[in-house]
Amino acid sequence: MSSLLFLGIVLLFIGFTARTLSPSLFRFSNLFKTGGVIAIVLGLLTASIRIVEPGKVGVQVLFGQVQKTILSSGLNIINPLVKVELFDITTQTYTMSGTETELSQLSDAPIRVLSADGLEVTIDMTVVYRINPSRTPDIRRELGPGLSYIDKIVRPTARTRIRDNAVIYNAVDLYSKKRDEFQTNIFESINADFEKRGIILENLLVRNISLPASVKAAIEAKINAEQEAQKMEFVLQKETQEAERKRVEAKGITDYQNIISQSLNDRLLKYEQIKALQNLVKSENSKVIILGDSKNASMLIGDK
Repeated sequence: MSSLLFLGIVLLFIGFTARTLSPSLFRFSNLFKTGGVIAIVLGLLTASIRIVEPGKVGVQVLFGQVQKTILSSGLNIINPLVKVELFDITTQTYTMSGTETELSQLSDAPIRVLSADGLEVTIDMTVVYRINPSRTPDIRRELGPGLSYIDKIVRPTARTRIRDNAVIYNAVDLYSKKRDEFQTNIFESINADFEKRGIILENLLVRNISLPASVKAAIEAKINAEQEAQKMEFVLQKETQEAERKRVEAKGITDYQNIISQSLNDRLLKYEQIKALQNLVKSENSKVIILGDSKNASMLIGDK
C-alpha cells in the first residue's frame, strides 16, 4: 500500500510541476497526473482489503485506539488507515514439565511446592486454553499486542493457582486418593481468572506428581502390603468356600446312607439276591451255585 501511495504522490507532483521542472516534460504532465491518480486509487484499494487466515481474528487499531469491530477469517474490507493485528484463537497449550523434549515448546520447568505436611512436591501439568474471539479487543487494549497475554496472564495465573491449591493437601493425598479433587480445584480457580481476562480454559492435565524418594518408597511399601493382604483375604475366602463344599458333600453322602439303611430289610435283600442269581445262571459259562447256609443249602447247576 505505502509504495503505491508514494508512487502516486510522486507522479502527481511531477505532473503538476512538469513545466517548472523541465519544459520537455510538460507535454507528459497529463500522463503523470493520470498515473498518479491510478496509483493512489490502487494503493487505497489494496489498503482497504485484509485477508485473515483461518484460526485467527483481526483487531483494528486506528490512531492508537482499539476498535470494537473484529475481523473474522476470510476477506474483509476496512478503513485503509487502520492497522490490523492478528490473534490466534486456536487451542494452545502451556506445559510445566521436566522433560527435556518439551522445554523447547511453550513450556516452563515443573512447579515445586511445599505440601501441607511440609514435603516438597514436584508437579508436571499442562494447561489447554484458547482466546475468546469476542474479547480480543479487550485483550489487545489491556494486555498489549501479540503473545503478551501468555506472559501476563497464562503463566503467572497457572503457576500461582497450582501453588495455592497444593499447600492445603498432604503429599501422600496429592499422590494418591485426592489427586482428582486437586485437579478439579485448580481447574475451577484458573478458569475463574481466565474468564475475567478473555481466555477460555479447555482442560487441565495433571501429568505427574513426584514425591521425595523416602516418601515414595514408604507409599509403595504400603501399597504392596495392602495387595498382599487382599491376596491373603482371597485365599482364605477360597478355603472357606472349599470347606463349605466338602461339608455339603459329606452331608449328602450321610443323608443317602441313612435313606438306604432305612429302606433295606431281609425280604428286599432276599429278592435282590434271587435276581442276581437268575442273571448269573443265564450266563453262558458253566457254574455251580450253592445257596443258603449249611443247613438250608440248595444247589443251582448251569451249563452252556
